[in-house]
Amino acid sequence: MSRPSPLSVPTSNSFFRDRFAIDAALVERCLAAALGAGGDFAELYFESVTSSSIGIDEGIVKSASQGHSTGCGIRVLSGERTGYSYTDSLEEDRLIHAAKTAALIASGPATTRVQGFLETDVHDLYPVIGLDAEITAKLALVQRADKAARAYDGRITQVRAGFNDEVRHIFIAASDGTWAADTQPLSRFSVSVIAKDATADGGKGATARGSGGGGGRVRLDYYSGHHSPEHFAAEAARQAILQLNAIEAPAGETEVVLGPGWPGVLIHEAVGHGLEADFNRKKQSAFAGLMRQRVATDKVTVVDNGTIANRRGSLNVDDEGTPTQNNVLIEKGILRQYMSDKLSAKVMGLPRTGSGRRESYASVPMPRMTNTYMLAGEDEPEDILRSVKKGLYAVNFSGGSVDITNGKFVFAASEAYLIEDGRITAPVKGAMLIGNGPEALQYVSMVGHDLSLDEGIGTCGKRGQGVPVGVGMPTVKLDKMTVGGTGQ
Repeated sequence: MSRPSPLSVPTSNSFFRDRFAIDAALVERCLAAALGAGGDFAELYFESVTSSSIGIDEGIVKSASQGHSTGCGIRVLSGERTGYSYTDSLEEDRLIHAAKTAALIASGPATTRVQGFLETDVHDLYPVIGLDAEITAKLALVQRADKAARAYDGRITQVRAGFNDEVRHIFIAASDGTWAADTQPLSRFSVSVIAKDATADGGKGATARGSGGGGGRVRLDYYSGHHSPEHFAAEAARQAILQLNAIEAPAGETEVVLGPGWPGVLIHEAVGHGLEADFNRKKQSAFAGLMRQRVATDKVTVVDNGTIANRRGSLNVDDEGTPTQNNVLIEKGILRQYMSDKLSAKVMGLPRTGSGRRESYASVPMPRMTNTYMLAGEDEPEDILRSVKKGLYAVNFSGGSVDITNGKFVFAASEAYLIEDGRITAPVKGAMLIGNGPEALQYVSMVGHDLSLDEGIGTCGKRGQGVPVGVGMPTVKLDKMTVGGTGQ
């Protein structure tokens, strides 16, 4: 990658150039206006999103929509001060006005000039597609899920299914020479069910819920085989039927085994957020000041990898124009890296990790995760279970929360079982895993070789912004964790 000559013009923004006349000359005028009141850095983030969704409830189409949004967010940095403004119009006068507004918010004594643009070499992790599939094809997918869920068991009384997809075009240009563009497809299939059994729970009756789904940066033909509507519907129904006769989870401190795949959401929440650079820059994280120190047993290696092809959390380039990377956050128990955006990297003297993300052009970028997971170990999953005399096997989670400042977390297990004498026995309901992220990592004693990533359903929230992410882990044993429940 080499710097272009003064006469050469990057061409990767062809979508915005051809449709909205956003060329290099206009970009330079906008950046100059953004730096007009002083500042260290200015950035333009152009975005155009086309989306569609369809949902059915009880076999009836309850929602169907298509939408389009276009706009530009303009950011100016002066030291650690940020000025941000955005516009839903890409007309030059509106862009210049937004640039001047951001400049005034962040105005400071420092000044810089716009550098010659350097086109970013980006990954090629997903297909370049449009929303060209007929709505009837998408409707057929959700109807198949409805039919399959009901056929699974007569106790399934309610089914909801939905399909959402979008194509996002982005273009980032900045005063430091950044010039990067990407076209990002994304889709998600979801199904949820309710099961009822009047004879369950000793004749008292019981109601239970289950959910399934998946997706990624994929074409419509992805939803076949293991990723078919029938597969996701059967998984949702299986979970619900299982819970009808589950016993109350026992409370207390016990050994816990986490299953592979979606339980990696615990790593995402309890560990990943604490390793985002902005929380550490502001000393708000339980991991602040622990770089190159031991924070887990040597069984634990955690990465954030935005470069896995077709994954929901993957990106060719982040929302600041930096190519994504495979970032090793914790290596054999030692904290190696925080996830950084441009601002945190500059202030903290860190390398940029391709972690600057935003929900839309109306949002300020910040350090965010992509696909965060624990690497596989060498233990046999069966040996891990056999090693537990009495404990809990948590396979799926429905939700959770974490306090970044101290690492304390609470997670609700939607599918869990008792482990008795090394065997999986009764399913339980109402299990809550309670702990502290940094402390929990000290109790990891066995890690399986069965690393699995989630099906592609995750959305991460931070400061009011949601972005698509992925999680994962192998089977993992924690020697001690507090389980909340109402059983004995």
